[in-house]
Amino acid sequence: MDHVFLSRAQFALTTSFHIMWPLLSIGLSLLAAVLEALWLKTGDETYYRHARFWSRLLVLNVAVGVASGVPLEFLFGTNWAGFSIATGGFFGNILGFEATMAFMLEAAFLGIMVFGWHRVPRGIHLLATCMVAFGASLSAFWIMVANSWMQTPAGGHMEGGRFVVTNYFQAIFNDDMPLGASHMWVAALETTAFVVGGVSAWYLLKNRHPDFFRKSFMIAFLAAIMLAPVQIWLGDAAGRLIARTQPTKLAAIESHWRTNAPGTGAPLKILAWPNQEKQDNDWTFIQIPDGLSLLVTHSLTGRVRGLRDFPREDQPPVAIPFYGFRLMAGIGFLLAFLMLWTLWAWGRGKLAPGQLAAQKWLLRAWVAAVPLGYVAVEAGWWTREVGRQPWVIYGLLRTADAASPIPAAAVATSLSIFFMVYNLLFVVFLVFAWRILKQGPDLTSPAPLLSPAPTAVPMQPER
Repeated sequence: MDHVFLSRAQFALTTSFHIMWPLLSIGLSLLAAVLEALWLKTGDETYYRHARFWSRLLVLNVAVGVASGVPLEFLFGTNWAGFSIATGGFFGNILGFEATMAFMLEAAFLGIMVFGWHRVPRGIHLLATCMVAFGASLSAFWIMVANSWMQTPAGGHMEGGRFVVTNYFQAIFNDDMPLGASHMWVAALETTAFVVGGVSAWYLLKNRHPDFFRKSFMIAFLAAIMLAPVQIWLGDAAGRLIARTQPTKLAAIESHWRTNAPGTGAPLKILAWPNQEKQDNDWTFIQIPDGLSLLVTHSLTGRVRGLRDFPREDQPPVAIPFYGFRLMAGIGFLLAFLMLWTLWAWGRGKLAPGQLAAQKWLLRAWVAAVPLGYVAVEAGWWTREVGRQPWVIYGLLRTADAASPIPAAAVATSLSIFFMVYNLLFVVFLVFAWRILKQGPDLTSPAPLLSPAPTAVPMQPER
């Protein structure tokens, strides 16, 4: 329980809590933009009322996300001074880009989006909503640029204990960035799709506004049809990239200790109990012969390096990446199954008006799926970060050298305070989210006029 471990725990707590809110901010802002555009194109007020309803949850997510994200910026200076000194020339710039290009863009137009419905022209309001959606996605892009660079640093070299950038383009578009940013962005959209679908299913089970929420359920379902298989494909591609750029992480994810001999394949372990001290698994429950070689190299006898090929001091912890990855992947396939189940019901006409509310088990499954996207993202993020250890910048700077030399007691105190404050924030979010859901959509207030009538100009008397 030294200061390095406690600083890691504090950053893990802060990041794990904060990451939940941008997920829906990205997805709901894009949904709001699509709904508003459909309203302007079709004149159907249902789209307008959907945009207003889901925007309320968006604003709540943005508020909690800002409150929980601000401390992250300060932690780099307080708990990770060594990292800040070594990487400020690039990492600090990227965080600055995120704040000025993305966060400020989102924040500037959010006020117009929330309060400008009856105050600005429709085109300007749609532009504001689109800018909020663009800012939320751009923010995720810059954050993933920074994190991907920590996974696969490029575009410079260490000199005198500092990273010197020689090629900004290579540093930004490092090996991990395209897949890492895409995987995270699609995860945000998929999580949003199943949250919107699950909330809509809850209303349908309660028989509240069934026509209204059937529409949002169908929108979420159609989004899931596209997103679920794409996310599985991105995850497979990311696994092959990890095998090439971070072989120790891949070996930890698969609890793979021994490099397979030439002409033989590496087995895929579904369940096992890794023992880092023994450099082996205490037991393996299910194992698919040659499965790991096939997944990683697309060959039954492809070579996959085991952890025993690397010094112990360069090996990451195994248990968290191993089980975290399986939790993430398992949820991904479970959501894909739910999408296929719904697709089957759609093909049999069971999602038609008047029929959907009768599909009780299907709707209950969608309600149960609401938290699964969050759990998958958390598990995937822990796999990504713990699997990089013992490096804070893979292969360049060790985590132990990046932490600030502050007393462990001080870190433990701040960690306890963060834990209490974040629990309070979570309770506040649940209270306000429940109020929004309990109140439901506003179906009575007048919508803004699509084409305001011209103001009559009084005629001037002739002179």
